[in-house]
Amino acid sequence: RAVPSSITAWRMRRAVNLLVFQLLFLRQSEAQIRYSIPEELRTGSLVGNVAQDLGLDLKRLRSGGARIVTGENIQYTELKADKGTLVVNERIDREQLCGDMTPCSFTFEILLEKPMELHPVTIEVLDVNDNAPTFQNTHLEFEISESATLGSRFVLESADDADVGPNGLQNYILTPNDNFVLKQHVNRDGSKYAEMVLQKPLDREQQPHLSLKLLAVDGGNPQKSGTVNINVKILDANDNAPVFNQSVYKATVIENAPKGTYVVAVNASDIDSGSYGHVTYSFSKSKAGIIDMFDIDETTGKIYVTKEIDFEKDKKIEFRVEAKDQGGLTDSSKVEIEVIDVNDNAPVINVMSFTSPVSEDSPAGTTIGIINVKDLDSGENGQVRCTIEAGVPFKIKFNVRNYYALITDAALDRESLSECNITVVASDSGSPPLSTKKTFNLKVSDVNDNAPVFPRKFYTALIAENNSPGVSLLSVNAKDPDENQNARVSYILQECEIGGSPVSEYVSVNAETGVVLSVRSFDYEQIKELVFTVKAQDGGSPPLSSNVTVKMMIQDQNDNPPQVLYPVQTGGSVVAEMVPRSADVGYLVTKVVAVDVDSGQNAWLSYKLQKVTDRALFEVGSQNGEIRTIRQVSDKDAVKQRLSVIVEDNGQPSRSATVIVNVAVADSFPEVLSEFSDFPHDKEYNDNLTFYLVLALAVVSFLFITCLVVIISVKIYRWRQSRILYHSNLPVIPYYPPRYSDTLGTTGTLQHVYNYEVCRTTDSRKSDCKFGRAGSQNVLIMDPSCSGTMQRMQSEKSILDEPDSPLEVIVCEFLEGYCCEFGTLLVSKILSVASSSSPSPDCIYSEGGSLFLVVVSNEHGLKD
Repeated sequence: RAVPSSITAWRMRRAVNLLVFQLLFLRQSEAQIRYSIPEELRTGSLVGNVAQDLGLDLKRLRSGGARIVTGENIQYTELKADKGTLVVNERIDREQLCGDMTPCSFTFEILLEKPMELHPVTIEVLDVNDNAPTFQNTHLEFEISESATLGSRFVLESADDADVGPNGLQNYILTPNDNFVLKQHVNRDGSKYAEMVLQKPLDREQQPHLSLKLLAVDGGNPQKSGTVNINVKILDANDNAPVFNQSVYKATVIENAPKGTYVVAVNASDIDSGSYGHVTYSFSKSKAGIIDMFDIDETTGKIYVTKEIDFEKDKKIEFRVEAKDQGGLTDSSKVEIEVIDVNDNAPVINVMSFTSPVSEDSPAGTTIGIINVKDLDSGENGQVRCTIEAGVPFKIKFNVRNYYALITDAALDRESLSECNITVVASDSGSPPLSTKKTFNLKVSDVNDNAPVFPRKFYTALIAENNSPGVSLLSVNAKDPDENQNARVSYILQECEIGGSPVSEYVSVNAETGVVLSVRSFDYEQIKELVFTVKAQDGGSPPLSSNVTVKMMIQDQNDNPPQVLYPVQTGGSVVAEMVPRSADVGYLVTKVVAVDVDSGQNAWLSYKLQKVTDRALFEVGSQNGEIRTIRQVSDKDAVKQRLSVIVEDNGQPSRSATVIVNVAVADSFPEVLSEFSDFPHDKEYNDNLTFYLVLALAVVSFLFITCLVVIISVKIYRWRQSRILYHSNLPVIPYYPPRYSDTLGTTGTLQHVYNYEVCRTTDSRKSDCKFGRAGSQNVLIMDPSCSGTMQRMQSEKSILDEPDSPLEVIVCEFLEGYCCEFGTLLVSKILSVASSSSPSPDCIYSEGGSLFLVVVSNEHGLKD
């Protein structure tokens, strides 16, 4: 199919323009390309291959997010990033886009990011002949005097063709006639107008009316035209036409001048007299829209503003003014009005890209947005500068042409600035200056740069002992100024040991709430405080943590009763304190000693008598537990006195213990034995002990029968002497009752003091106990079964009272299967004066597995 010549020419110009602009405007960071396309192309029509012309591959277009930036203008083209081509997106009407301006073009930018590249693209829109010349009126009326001189000119209405160049108005054609010829003129702006010139005198009587046609044609292919009808009415004679005193009138008017503003006055004169010399003024048949902006006084010729004038649309206005007399003769003159720009347009801020949120660890200089600033004014009124209101860590940087980049000016910290408003102020240089503000709301995203923080360096809490397991002890709480997962705090109990056991056996920590719970019941007597560490860890990656020390003080509760240390309560024996009948008031009988393992006031002990045989005879010290007589002991007082002492602590509620104290009111042992011999003996204990002794004897007998009779006969004597003393399983534990004495030696439980020299070895056969000076009466520790022997020994106690008596007593005890209550072996100190002088051992008493051997020596001789 044949290609129209206009399309062929367009293609050639497009190729030439593309080559020239690629050579002139391609730069390293910014390449400018230019395309030429005819108007009225269908949507989707190819404009050019952007990727090829810019030297970019398709991957760069896709990775850089290539897009067209047009600001507030209509986006006539579309970028196909997958193909790298530019296609028509909207119908392009050159006349609507540029009007009379030629060449007609529009510019936009192709923006790529990472890194940022800006490539301006200019599209030149070529005119096609899609508009025919048109006249504003369909009929033109002229009144011409028949006396009009040859050469008189009559201005015709100008046709308006929206096309430009060859497609615009090219020629006027007047229908052939005898009287008029057509003469065409060209204005400075390239527009054309026509005049009818009278070439043959008119004769009204022959032809009072003329009907003509004016044809306006363009240069397009195919050619288009417009027609207007001209009616000429021939009047009677008017010899002279009006004449303007200037061929061109020039004036200036300020943009946006108010209605009624005076612009300029035109003046024409007519030398005719009468009505033929009266001149009226009017606008010539001008372009549409001119008569809407101005008004002319038809009598004075003054021109006024009737509508606001916009400099951005009309920088210079030209039109013609016609002067006409009453005879129908006219003259015309041109009026040129220059519009002076005023600063009436504030800068316009267009956001090309903006990134929000931005990470708080972004370095200084990070680009967060790109803006484009335009001002429609010209000169200084159109010069723009951009700033950022103070108070934010950002700055604005001029990039290319009217583009600015918003960048960070310092390191960001979300904890101090999580969100901010960045206000960009664009101001022009007009007087007064106009400005525009654009606010950007920027959010700062969080990174895990803060560890949890405890409000205290350490926590302390009190917990009463004997608590229930699982009870809440205290709560630790750490704050993390980060947000979301980075601020989610978990609590962890740090591993350590308390008393050799893991701390997890004592307490646990709720990971979510930080509540510290007890795992077991605490005992103040075993552990008095717990010191451990709790770690607070956030949920960031990597996580951050901090530690705090927790100290748990366990409070004592009164959960332990007092324990009596003395007097010791035995199961089979009776312990009695002797009080002589000569004891005075305040005589110290004994002292009850007790302790309480609790602490504080829970361990404060008080003593008082609960039950007593004779309450008028004894009293107990409430604080020290000393039992004393409160009156003189008399012969009427019973020998056996039984006191029940209650020991009570000071806790709430209080706890107590009771101890029985037996007191013997007597001056001699026989008197005491007769009173205390009726205490029951533990029969079950003796039966069991007898059983074990018989069993042991049978086993030993069986073993020795197997031995040689000769060996048995030789060793039998040694075995009887040494086996009893050497192979005892329990050591001899002496028991020393409390002794009290005053400075006079006359009061106290014991009237005299014995001096002992004790020599102990691992071999009980080599241990001895030496008595020094005998100075006291014995304290009686009784076993009811030995009362007979004790009476024998008591009868001879006078020798012990002699000073410097060389008495040496060795007491040996052999006990098998013996059970001792409260861990104390009660040893009866039996002192006797034997009548025999033999130093050989004498068995004083033997029962229940206890063997007492007493050797008594005296230089004066011994009685039985």
